Formats: sequence, C-alpha cells, structure tokens
Amino acid sequence: MTPKPNGIDLQRLRADTPGCAEVAHFNNAGAALMPRPVVEAQIAHLRREAEIGGYEAKAEAAARIEAVYGSIGRLLNCGTDEIALVENATVAWDLAFHAFDWQPGDKVLTAEAEYASNYLAYLHARQRYGIEIAAVPSDASGQIDVAALARMLDARVKLIAITHVPTNGGLVNPAAEVGKVAKANGIPFLLDACQSAGQIDLDVEALGCDLLSATGRKYLRGPRGTGFLYVRRSLLEQLDPPFPDLHSARWVAPDRYVWREDARRFENWEFNHAGLLGLGAAVDYALALGLPAIEDRVAELASDLRSRLAAVPGIDVMDLGENRCGLCTFTLAGHAASEVAQKLRAQAINVSVSDPNGTLLDATRRGLPDLVRASVHYYNSADEMDRLIGALETL
Repeated sequence: MTPKPNGIDLQRLRADTPGCAEVAHFNNAGAALMPRPVVEAQIAHLRREAEIGGYEAKAEAAARIEAVYGSIGRLLNCGTDEIALVENATVAWDLAFHAFDWQPGDKVLTAEAEYASNYLAYLHARQRYGIEIAAVPSDASGQIDVAALARMLDARVKLIAITHVPTNGGLVNPAAEVGKVAKANGIPFLLDACQSAGQIDLDVEALGCDLLSATGRKYLRGPRGTGFLYVRRSLLEQLDPPFPDLHSARWVAPDRYVWREDARRFENWEFNHAGLLGLGAAVDYALALGLPAIEDRVAELASDLRSRLAAVPGIDVMDLGENRCGLCTFTLAGHAASEVAQKLRAQAINVSVSDPNGTLLDATRRGLPDLVRASVHYYNSADEMDRLIGALETL
C-alpha cells in the first residue's frame, strides 16, 4: 500500500502532476508545478475562446468565474466581497499600498526581511509624498521583534506592512502577533502572503490583517499571471485605489464617478480569464487536500531537507526563525549559488538563487551572499530528496 504522509496520497498527486516525470522540482517558491486540473481548466477556456470568441467564452463561464471568489474566500476565511482578482501579487500589494492617502510625515513600519518590490514602493512614496520608513529590528531568532514593533508605534504610523515568508529563507514571521498589535492600536495591517498562500493555512481573522496580497504561481500551484488581494470590508471606504476603470467604478456624471462597493474596485475590466479559471482550479485543489495537511507535509519535508543539507560537507544552511516553512537556503563552499543552480538544472533538478538585493536590509545585516534556495512542496518524494543531496555531495 502506498504511504500517505499527513493524509496526502503522494502517488496520486505525483501522477496528477506531469512535471514530476520530467524534473525534481525544488523551486516551488518560484513557480510550483501545476496539476492537471489547473492546466485543463486553462486549456478548455482557451479552446472556447478560439471557438466562439473571447467575450462569449467569458459570458459562458460567468458562473465558474464567480465561483473563484468563493474558493479564495474559503481559503482565507473571508467574504467574497472582500476579494479582488488581479494579475499578480506585486500588483495586488501595490494597489493596496497606493490606495492610502499618503501625507508628509506619515510613517510605515515594516520588517528587516521585507521584500525588495515592497521596499521600493516605500522609497518611492518617501520621495513623492515625504513619508517615513521604519524597519522594525529582528529578534534573536531572526523574525520581526513584536515587542520592538509595539514600542515604535506613534501617532504618525499609518500602516504596518510586512512579508509573511521572506524570499531569502524559511522564516515565517509571526503575522498573527503583529496583527494583534495593529488591531489594538487601530492601525491597518498589510500582509504580503506571496510565499505563504498555499503552503500555510491562512485565516485573515486569526492573522488580524486588513489587507493581504498573494500570487497563484507559487505554493497554490496555479498559473503565472494570476493573483488576488484581500481587503477587509471595514477598511474599504478608507481606501482610494489608484486606477479606476469602467469595471471598478461607475461614471455617473460628466464630472463625477463612484467606486464599486466591494473589493472589486481594485480590479480592472480586462483579464486573462483562462488564467483566472486556472487559479480557481488551483485553490480548489488545495482546499480538497486541506491546508493543515499541506502545511504539515511541507514543514516536515523542509525540516528533513535542512537536516540533510547540514550534513553535507561545505554546506551552510542560512534559514532563521522560530517557525519555518518550505523554503531552504544555503551556501556551498567554493561554488557560487548560480553555478550550483546551473549544475543541478543540468541534472533536471530545479532550485533557484536568492539575491541579497531581494531583501537588502536583512542580507546586509547578516552579510549574506547569493544563496541557493531549494523550496519543497507536498508532491516532492524521498527519491527526489536523495537526488538533490547526492548531486550536492558530488559537487
């Protein structure tokens, strides 16, 4: 009988994933391998577009498109009116951030391990509006220091914004604890869940976040070019999205428009509907497996991988945090990270490279070089782990 780790039928899931026959894929924090239902949902819609036209295919799929909002609502424990579907996680995050009415002297509190794209937006807002950026220091474990965050609060703090799982390691920031501080002080909380959605069981009520951005392509195993934004209903009227169009707003007089009354005011009219249906299929696939089971399986695989990596001569594992997830980062003495990734790729083993510029504050503080990043998912097998470790030992 096939073992079912954490209740997950590994043999069935690998058979459901065509890429497993081609590669040992440890780049799930980049873009995970899509399962067949996700691929088929997209292809079926593209065929209908070719057969009857794009507008007509969208109209025909209206109920299935609407169902995607319900699936994401179940994923996050929120209402369908609190979800906007967008092109990717960066678009989702930027739409949320730039919807605030930034004024000179407003302050953003973030974490040292904040993602580069987000921090660039802070710098841009500082240059354009005169806001202040303050990075909360990390504690001894490497995660955001929640006590320090509370001490840094003052009347000028307009937003707390952190990355849940930073790009450069397995750290899981204590988002729920940050959420408690934010809620107690009446400060909006924006959570970048780009790398946690799909591998960690996310509940926006438990997390206490008011805004959450995520992508489809990573741990949700959805298509590239898909993402979503959660906006808490009670915050919606305080936000002014930067890009109105005829989908997100209504032109009611020659000199006046009104926003939609739900989170879809952050959407625009044109969208890749095949990708959207693929995203819905990916979320449904994850929900059917159960996010607690996925989270347990991914954490178990990652813990095993870190232990095995640490036993390889010349490898230093660089992950921090009290709680860790599916991302494993390391260096191999005498080999640049890009060289390691290239040589593994030649053996059909996929990893990625984490550039220090992706988390410049944390990388500078820790003196990090380029890191090899191996990110596991529930469909990775023991044989694939053996292949990865054997290849590294050979190097």
